[in-house]
Order: sequence, then structure tokens, then C-alpha cells
Amino acid sequence: MTEASPRGTYLLIADTLRKDVEERLDGSSLPSEAALMHAHNVSRNTVRRALKVLEAENLITPVPGIGWRVSSRSIPPLVERMTTLIEEEGLSAGDRYPSESKLCERFDVSRTAVRRALAQMEGVGLLSTVHGKGRTVRALPTQQEES
Repeated sequence: MTEASPRGTYLLIADTLRKDVEERLDGSSLPSEAALMHAHNVSRNTVRRALKVLEAENLITPVPGIGWRVSSRSIPPLVERMTTLIEEEGLSAGDRYPSESKLCERFDVSRTAVRRALAQMEGVGLLSTVHGKGRTVRALPTQQEES
């Protein structure tokens, strides 16, 4: 990375790694942390933060003594499953979206993973948040947003 990013360098690296993971076979190994540090010219901590983002999305899993492996792709990414929830539940604009705790239970993921997916959904304009009131559906997903 040549300059600091307002988005967070680790998130940019996570985006790059996400594209690489999508091209790999299930169970294949990712490059070592040292190789990723060298390739992106960043510290080990930055690489680890990027890897943790992908782990929270269930795209990769750590294997002690071996490194990081691509997870099975039988389950779509969390943000896609949470976006599909709007249609499955018959929600329309203005309806309340389920709470973080209910989403954690439903998808069997951590609150951190749910919060990241919610932030992505808010970023594309699907949800809006009112402090103390929760999240509501702001817009219905289109085919482009679901894919």
C-alpha cells in the first residue's frame, strides 16, 4: 500500500483477499502472513486484521500450524443471507429489521459478523438506523444488490 486509506488499509487488503479466495478451491491454503505482509507492504497486525474480517464472514478458517484455508462455500456470505431475509420475511420499506441478537441466533454467527453485514447493508442504502429505535428497511433489495 502506498498511502493511508480513509477506509482502513486492512479492509482494502481484505477486499483483495476476498477476490483471491473466491477463485480458490475449498480447502486450499492462502499465502502465509509473511508473504501477505511483503505483497501489501504492511505490518503483520494489518494482515491479521484483514484475515479476521474474512474469518468473520466464514470465507476462511485458521488451521493451527498450517495457516489459513478457504472454507466450504456451501453457505452464501452473511450479507447475502441477511439481504435475502428482507424478502423471506415479507418486509417492506419502513418495517423493523430484526435485532442483532436475533440475527446472531438465526445465522449462528458472532455479533461482530452481524454488525459488519449490517454496516454493508446500511452502506448500500437497504437499512437505516435510528439511535434507540433500531434498524428499519429503507429500500427493497434489487437483483444487483443480492448478487
